[in-house]
Amino acid sequence: MHIGLLHPGEMGVSIGRALDENGHTVLCCGVGRSTVTQDRARTFQNCRTLEELAMQACGIISVCPPAAALAQAQMIRNCGFSGLYVDANAVAPSTALKIQSLFKQQYVDGGIIGPPATKRGTTRLYLSGVQSGAVAQWFAQGPLEAIDLGADLINAASALKMAYAAYTKGSSALLLAVNTLAEKSGVRDHLLAEWAISQPGLAARSEKAALGTSRKAWRFVGEMQEIARTFAEQSLPDDFHLGAAEIYRRMDSLKNSPPSDIHKVMACLIADDDKQEHN
Repeated sequence: MHIGLLHPGEMGVSIGRALDENGHTVLCCGVGRSTVTQDRARTFQNCRTLEELAMQACGIISVCPPAAALAQAQMIRNCGFSGLYVDANAVAPSTALKIQSLFKQQYVDGGIIGPPATKRGTTRLYLSGVQSGAVAQWFAQGPLEAIDLGADLINAASALKMAYAAYTKGSSALLLAVNTLAEKSGVRDHLLAEWAISQPGLAARSEKAALGTSRKAWRFVGEMQEIARTFAEQSLPDDFHLGAAEIYRRMDSLKNSPPSDIHKVMACLIADDDKQEHN
């Protein structure tokens, strides 16, 4: 099959390679994309416009920042695309339903859990909707495991992704905030000493959270907002993940940097706080 990929970031390009390993032709459109994105997509077939991609593709998978998911889907719909549209972005179930309304029975909801897919057993693409079984077959082999949740709840994949990321990325934001609070209060060394006694492993988890989120924090802002929306729509408090979104927003200057350690992340959070106080 000819399958379009929107847009090949680190995760997206691994999805494209998984499709390629299954014998599919992967289509990308590099127009208006960064040099880094165009380089990532160099092994795929380039289309000059989105219209050309939509015309050639039997299916399209969208892997983009959550805040852009709906607008991206609308652009593809405006191109007259009539194949299977898989939204694999970290969006609230209500956002998934808005996208589904554009493609009706040709929509498949997706949620990716795990790192970029490089080896079997690390990364899962959950799928739900009327055509979810057909999309799962696109990845019958290779490093990405596609799991069909069925059609009973069309936005089940997004709901699962929101619940999962609410803990993983939410707890990382909490750890970064706690470390920064202790640092600003002048007691972080004492906190680390107490953790070594009563919460062994938290110092290492804090460092891992910094290294793992620093370059991608800008992307997590929208994801935390989608998670907050999911909580609110289930009549649950949304404040925690709105706070997590703010933590990640304060880290957006680290986007193009190498992975940053906890000290650099704390300095970034403190600097943003000081800047707001002066304003």
